[in-house]
Amino acid sequence: MFLNVVLWLLMALMALSFLRGVMGPTLWDRLLVMNLMTVKGMLIVIVYATVNDNLAIIDVALIYALFSFIATIFLALFLLDHKRRGEEK
Repeated sequence: MFLNVVLWLLMALMALSFLRGVMGPTLWDRLLVMNLMTVKGMLIVIVYATVNDNLAIIDVALIYALFSFIATIFLALFLLDHKRRGEEK
């Protein structure tokens, strides 16, 4: 029962994070929201695995977190490089 409430609360917080990302004025805000949503997505998968007693799904959540981290690093490097190229012109 408690974990079901936590699951719905995480989904509501994820929706609020999405709204914040849409309203974010800069690309850095949107990058931060993307990272925040992937962490909440990982938590949703972990809580779902705990509710259904299927702990093998936790491996999926860890791989999801790894890809999220790598994507965040690459997007940050891309934005920094794009900013530097704009300053050189």
